[in-house]
Amino acid sequence: MSAYVIAHLQEAAPHPEIAEYMERISATFEPYGGRFLVRGAQRKVLEGGWPGHIVMIGFPGIAEAQSWWDSPAYQEIAPLRSRHIEGDIILVEGVPEGFDPTSTANEMREALRARG
Repeated sequence: MSAYVIAHLQEAAPHPEIAEYMERISATFEPYGGRFLVRGAQRKVLEGGWPGHIVMIGFPGIAEAQSWWDSPAYQEIAPLRSRHIEGDIILVEGVPEGFDPTSTANEMREALRARG
């Protein structure tokens, strides 16, 4: 099942370390099957607020994504970003092929009925 690293990053002033990070990051996730899916793309906020930028990297699975995050290659360059850009970064597992949210709704209804 696919996995995704999603970052919501705040605006940052240009800095040479950020440029270096951007030059080097792709090489760190390629050995784990990772690839950019979204990076600072044009966005339209449909609900709520969304300051900053979104970055999304897709991986074949959660193990590959975690291995990339923990890898010496990524950990070496991570401070180049984190010293200059604040944000939140999460690792999430995708849904299986054919996922149907109705089954989740049915499970919720059953749990509500059981509670009385």
